[in-house]
Amino acid sequence: MSTKLLRVGTTYIPVSNVEQAAQWYVDKLDAQLNYQDQDKAILNLADQSFFLVKAKENETANFYDVNGTERFSLTFEVDGQEALRKLHQDFIEHEINVGEIEHRGHSGINFVFKDLDGNKFDVWSELSPSFKKEND
Repeated sequence: MSTKLLRVGTTYIPVSNVEQAAQWYVDKLDAQLNYQDQDKAILNLADQSFFLVKAKENETANFYDVNGTERFSLTFEVDGQEALRKLHQDFIEHEINVGEIEHRGHSGINFVFKDLDGNKFDVWSELSPSFKKEND
């Protein structure tokens, strides 16, 4: 096969109030707002496009694993453990709902945070090898 998937271009996040959610992502995560109407907002965040889409009540991007634990569906990367600890502290200072820094038995450390609608996101201290290589 000569054609292959190159990258993830857009992630869709369900939200209850597009205007409030877009403002939260801009204020708390330094996202760039590119477009907004009553049903959606389009943001640039972490070198990716995010669509915040007005969804049914109590809808999130989270899911439950086989053991009944609610999980996130997206992990952001930062460059190293020091950067992760600093971001964790920044999120606390910006009053973002964050979990504790965790060691999960693999390289690096992580923490989970939530947006206004309870969408969970993970942050990992390890950069993917291809990203590291491209940016060296």
